[in-house]
Amino acid sequence: MSYIDGFVIAVPTANKQKFIDHANTADSMFVDMGATRVIECWQDDVTEGKATDFRKAVKAKDDESVVFSWIEWPDKATRDAGMAKLEAMMEDPDEVDPRMDPKKNPMPFDGKRLIFGGFEPVVSLGA
Repeated sequence: MSYIDGFVIAVPTANKQKFIDHANTADSMFVDMGATRVIECWQDDVTEGKATDFRKAVKAKDDESVVFSWIEWPDKATRDAGMAKLEAMMEDPDEVDPRMDPKKNPMPFDGKRLIFGGFEPVVSLGA
């Protein structure tokens, strides 16, 4: 069964196009590492919760929007191999893929407020 990496990010609303451009450049790297697809979703109907919500989770400010993203992998082994490549790149600046090089493709958001995790699907319906 597939494996999913999920992400929630606060992005300055004014940086929407910069985010799209960044993702269009960087996300292809995950496909090259074996991901079957990468989905980036800009907030449309994100309500404020009483106890918690997407905005609170990433400490989104009034001038920021929430992005909900995921990377779908064919299996956990492919994901782990891809993430090992990514970690190796981050440890050796000379090996960084240009698509992830912060000098060539800077993140248009505060990466410290990005939350992420790996998930094993337990129910899958539809196509």
